[in-house]
Amino acid sequence: MGSKQVIISVFVTLISTFCLCIVKSEAQLKVGFYQNSCGLAEFIVKQEVLKGFIRDNGVAAGLVRMHFHDCFVRGCDGSVLIDSTPTNTAEKDAPPNNPSLRGFEIIDNAKAKLEAVCGGVVSCADILAFAARDSVQITGGIGYDVPSGRKDGRVSLSSEALTNLPPPTLNVNQLTQAFARKGLTQEEMVTLSGAHTLGRSHCASFSNRLYNFNATSSQDPTLDQFYAGRLKRQCPQGTTNPNLVVPMDPFTPAFTDVGYYTAILANRGLFTSDQTLITSPQTQAQVVQNAQNQFLWATKFSAAMVHMGKIDVLTGNAGEVRANCRVIN
Repeated sequence: MGSKQVIISVFVTLISTFCLCIVKSEAQLKVGFYQNSCGLAEFIVKQEVLKGFIRDNGVAAGLVRMHFHDCFVRGCDGSVLIDSTPTNTAEKDAPPNNPSLRGFEIIDNAKAKLEAVCGGVVSCADILAFAARDSVQITGGIGYDVPSGRKDGRVSLSSEALTNLPPPTLNVNQLTQAFARKGLTQEEMVTLSGAHTLGRSHCASFSNRLYNFNATSSQDPTLDQFYAGRLKRQCPQGTTNPNLVVPMDPFTPAFTDVGYYTAILANRGLFTSDQTLITSPQTQAQVVQNAQNQFLWATKFSAAMVHMGKIDVLTGNAGEVRANCRVIN
């Protein structure tokens, strides 16, 4: 290779490295991403969440859960918001999401307002991340800064929801592995499980603990007897009524607090995946610590939500900004 070719080769390498650095810097989420392009973005989302919450305070739990379910499938790309079509069943219609997810209309309303103010700028994935944060804050949790700059994905498959979302029947080791696959630690798993302090569950998600549990016990022996009796009255055996729901936190189901951990210590965790958190010395210690210190857990929860919100995000030239959160452009 001649000297001229060497110089050209070095120059090309330098340019390529420089371009990669630019791409990498663009790929970083950052707080205040829309400050110049759509300064009212977060305010508009918060107003819509508040209006929705006033109409139905259950949407707060729905939006937190929706953000979690979005991030665990293809990363935090808003794919959970896409509607099914005649040729494709989307994530939102997979059994883990339908009928349990709610609050889609809040995202729709926020998106419509944002498109009117600054069209084509704010992604649906970011709107969902903002809305989850606002829901935590409205229900008594600690507000936190949300790094933004996500782009929206163009694929949504119900089959991927089934394989990526951890079901309520997992034990502590299975839960730890499921969260580790998403880059989250065991402590973050225990911390994020505290989101079950909000909201409700359909009977089908836990009725296996109440009836015909195994060959030797009709109900899960780890379940508090009084609590089990109450659940049986609320969820009669064999019921298929989709309107029957039970609070996931039997103490304070409308507040982001540590009632969830207090319930687990009283053997009143609703799901197997809740009660299993005290079967390991490490996770049991975290449950006790969280139950005893509201501020500590709320602080850890905010940090874990930020970390979760960065799972496999699309940024820069990847993905798109949907005009309608339910439909790819």
